[in-house]
Amino acid sequence: MFGIGGGEIVFIILVALMLFGSDKIPEIARTLGKIMAQLKNATNDIKSEIQKGVEANGLDTTIKEIKSDFTDLGASINKDIREAQAKMTAQTNTVLDEAAKEVNELDGPVKRQS
Repeated sequence: MFGIGGGEIVFIILVALMLFGSDKIPEIARTLGKIMAQLKNATNDIKSEIQKGVEANGLDTTIKEIKSDFTDLGASINKDIREAQAKMTAQTNTVLDEAAKEVNELDGPVKRQS
């Protein structure tokens, strides 16, 4: 939580007790709780207003269409890459087979007889 350890929390609580006293701490905690709830409600209201505006302008369908287009494009690129890899592998295997045949042909007359 915010990168604060247990010892640091205890220190903060002790400082708060010394500054405000034990009588005012519950009141401060309630006030902070109310502020956090209001902030959360305001954030949710803003999110819902943005969502309504997006839906009213038809941007949600546009975003879905763009996402679909990118997904299709990504699939097409992946397919092209797989095909290119398969061609390269086939060409590499052909070259290696030809090289192996040439080595075997050169190796034949030079081999020592035991």
